[in-house]
Amino acid sequence: MTVQAAPGRPGSPSGDLDTVVLKGITATGHHGVFDHERRDGQPFVVDVVLYLDLQPAGTSDDLTRTAHYGEVAGLVHGIIEGEPFDLIEALAETIAASVLRSFPITALDVTVHKPQAPIEVPFGDVAVTLRRSRA
Repeated sequence: MTVQAAPGRPGSPSGDLDTVVLKGITATGHHGVFDHERRDGQPFVVDVVLYLDLQPAGTSDDLTRTAHYGEVAGLVHGIIEGEPFDLIEALAETIAASVLRSFPITALDVTVHKPQAPIEVPFGDVAVTLRRSRA
């Protein structure tokens, strides 16, 4: 008997991929256009959705046949704490490119939250989300 992923899965870039979801990867970064943001730093929170076929890992119980989410989280955490960017869009692009380069995934969504952004009115969160895939 052959088992296949359900076609047309909502939210999947190709309609038939599985997902690994990491939410709330948090670190202090020094991203922003203002001097005080670069100097003092602030928390950034990143969510990542990885799109890949999980059947090889699921049927073999072999960690090497999936994207190791602990390693993904460590990579993302290091990027948040690393080189400063003016824009959270640039932080998101760097995370996406690094994860695509480092793990056997087809595509990913990256959301970067900046909950303490210097906005002069009350707000709950500001975030950017992008989807990137292999060419």
